[in-house]
Amino acid sequence: MFKLIWNLLALIGLVVMAGVITVIVQHGDGLNNLRDFDEDAPQVYLDMAKSLLASGNAAEATVWKVPVADGLSVEEVEDTLRFVANEHNIKNVGELPLSAQVEAMTGESQRFLKIYMFCNPLTAAQMVDYSDAFSAYLPCRVSLIEDTDGKLWLYTLNMDMMIHGGKTLPDDLKAEANDVKDTILDIMNRGASGEF
Repeated sequence: MFKLIWNLLALIGLVVMAGVITVIVQHGDGLNNLRDFDEDAPQVYLDMAKSLLASGNAAEATVWKVPVADGLSVEEVEDTLRFVANEHNIKNVGELPLSAQVEAMTGESQRFLKIYMFCNPLTAAQMVDYSDAFSAYLPCRVSLIEDTDGKLWLYTLNMDMMIHGGKTLPDDLKAEANDVKDTILDIMNRGASGEF
């Protein structure tokens, strides 16, 4: 068994090295951009790679998730999410009751899934002024989902890749983006615990 694992790791190392050499040969000039990457970029990508290897699921590797405390109802979680968002003065710009919509369309009961959309319009405008591609990250979404065992979870996109995964953002924009990240995490963590 040990020899099999050793050989598998050696093969993975060989594939990675071949990939690195290919990238250098094909995109050598583009690799110069790495010097301008945020100092936290290597850790962001390492954490993502670890999660990907552990789960085998790319979506799982790019999200944060928090289990909702046992005994909290959907309504209690929703009330807390809205309260904390309001406390942080971040706008609730929409809600998508996905499971209710699927039930209405199919007539079949669904496990709970609702998506809440939050936005700080001023920060959003700054992000898009920096790069139009950031518009795909807007607004910040938090999903409340019931897993197949009936347990409620909160999910959101891991914003570290957006903030730290490329060239260092301008200081003021990076500070704003980190404030939004902290707000979304507070919304999630307090929503999961029911803490007003």
